[in-house]
Amino acid sequence: MLTRTDLRGTTPTLSQLRRALPRGGTDVNAVLPTVTPVVEAIAEHGATAALDYTEKFDKVRPTSVRVPADVIARAREELDPAVTDALEEAIRRARLVHADQRRQDTLTQVVPGGTVAEKWIPVRRVGLYVPGGNAVYPSSVIMNVVPAQEAGVASLVVASPPQADFGGWPHPTILAACALLGVEEVWAVGGAQGVALLAYGGTDTNGGILDPVDLITGPGNIYVTAAKRLVRGVVGIDSEAGPTEIAILADDSADPAVVASDLVSQAEHDVLAASVLVTDSEALADAVDKAVATAAVNTKHSERVQTALAGPQSGIVLVDDVDAGLKVVDAYAAEHLEIQTRDAQAVADRVTSAGAIFVGTYSPVSLGDYSAGSNHVLPTSGSAKYASGLSVQTFLRGVHVIDYNRDALAEIADRVVTLANAEDLPAHGEAVQARFGAAANDRGTK
Repeated sequence: MLTRTDLRGTTPTLSQLRRALPRGGTDVNAVLPTVTPVVEAIAEHGATAALDYTEKFDKVRPTSVRVPADVIARAREELDPAVTDALEEAIRRARLVHADQRRQDTLTQVVPGGTVAEKWIPVRRVGLYVPGGNAVYPSSVIMNVVPAQEAGVASLVVASPPQADFGGWPHPTILAACALLGVEEVWAVGGAQGVALLAYGGTDTNGGILDPVDLITGPGNIYVTAAKRLVRGVVGIDSEAGPTEIAILADDSADPAVVASDLVSQAEHDVLAASVLVTDSEALADAVDKAVATAAVNTKHSERVQTALAGPQSGIVLVDDVDAGLKVVDAYAAEHLEIQTRDAQAVADRVTSAGAIFVGTYSPVSLGDYSAGSNHVLPTSGSAKYASGLSVQTFLRGVHVIDYNRDALAEIADRVVTLANAEDLPAHGEAVQARFGAAANDRGTK
């Protein structure tokens, strides 16, 4: 089922690896002609246009954009107690991890009387997008909301597509997760129209104000990604997320059934999901391929899984040894990277490019998706080479505060003037000299 790329006996360059490795992806540019009119209409007409497009695309029109408080409360009350318990534990673990990410303000004395501080200021208001589609994602509520809250964001709104089966509101499990996190503002709007409304705001059907946000985070389909591209600059975005992906670096010590189950679990997300095994063991590759074929037929979402596994984005890559495998996975820069080798921790320590690294047999991606405490909103499509996953830092801005007294400025004034003149920006230097009057014009300092 899985296509094979055999790199044994070769020493490919990075350029060759990037061309040879399985890679899917989506063409965001292809849907921009569809998405651009949506974003433009909502920029001009606000919530009315958003609801019109919701009715067109989702075949449902909620009575208001903002979900009433009693609907959110009822979803919490009616949630299965076992699901409530699982969500609460996931929230607890996520808070532990993300609370430790909060950066500390710093104060540096550059010279006597001259300091530069860096303080971390939360984004004023954020929009957290939670997709619908093939599955229900209360875990994505946690992954977006917890780091925003731990960063100290004072105002946040969760946007999620309305569901015809649930009175035109987002799925009750999504609403219940919001309630467990203390989120009071939820919008029943998804897709490109949801992103655009978060960026531009508007007036709700009952006259309530839908304030625009300053930053939008969260995954979504290609239309959501296109809309995020179009509103970037009006607001900040976390990333342009592509289809989800897993890479597994394994040797002959790995359990083929475990490896196969992890590849299948990722393929369950989407027909475009990528599942890639990198191994130096042909015997393991054969066993995994056989196990994958069986599991893919028997799993609930068989058609979706088989399509993803048979696509060009999935496959098995054969290498000479684990060292060569490390070069491959670093070039691939997977969203999720599992290490199932001997001395897995030592191998994981050598990885330089991955959204998240899962070490050993008992750290599956599924754990990270829900309850490890880590964040599952991660860089895709190779962007882990330069980007990080969602974290507390996503919602903070580092601001330098410069505080020099007269003597400290005087001590450096002549060098500032020199550099200003070197850049042919004499008014910059004159702005410094003006603080010291005529004497400074003669000597440059005082």
